[in-house]
Amino acid sequence: MSALANKTILITGGGSGIGLAAARLFLKEGAKVAITGRNEGKLKQAAVELRAGDRLWHGPCDVTAPTNVRNMVAQVQQKLGPIDILVNNAGLNIKERTIRELTPDRWDELVRANLDGAYYCIHAVLPAMLDRKDGLIINISSVAGKRANPLGGAAYAAAKFGLSALGICLAAEEKDSGIRVCNIYPGEVDTPILENRPTPVSAEQRQKILQPEDVAAAVLFVAQLPPRVSVPELIIKPTSQLYI
Repeated sequence: MSALANKTILITGGGSGIGLAAARLFLKEGAKVAITGRNEGKLKQAAVELRAGDRLWHGPCDVTAPTNVRNMVAQVQQKLGPIDILVNNAGLNIKERTIRELTPDRWDELVRANLDGAYYCIHAVLPAMLDRKDGLIINISSVAGKRANPLGGAAYAAAKFGLSALGICLAAEEKDSGIRVCNIYPGEVDTPILENRPTPVSAEQRQKILQPEDVAAAVLFVAQLPPRVSVPELIIKPTSQLYI
């Protein structure tokens, strides 16, 4: 039997891309999966594709609103049981990425979506994990959270650096509590976020970069490790992408 059988997994940004690919892999391992995101239509379509019956819960949630997050987590727990693994995958970027183009409102939008939302989800699931002395939190950051560059933009990079710090600090604080935290830093991935690139990405380039299934496989690898094993950070990138 898989180590993930009957485990409850909550995945934000689960309606498409990495989140949907991860949900598919977890379900194959016998887990119970909750997917949430801002777009209810995408979540409904994802649920149809996944065909998991009672092992799948889906519902919309704006993770930048703490009350919404608390309510969503309560619904998941009621439907699927205590949350064993949280995958903080929700995030976004915008086309106006330079400091000259950024406005305070767009800055706030990026920080709330890429950093605040992850914290709100952690805050909602952590108490029950601490009670059980067991839990895994996987934060999908970005290589932009390791190597700031104009491609991702200043606001996106700042938020992802913040997410990295959040994960590292939490892991250090709770290393004796049975709570494991992993920050995963993907390079370029062929997901809907590419639609907001200032310069369109060609079909040829999309074939060279990571696919959602590649990152989902990394998520599954971390999740399948026994409780004695922790992977604090994992970088995964296209072979052709520089990492210097």
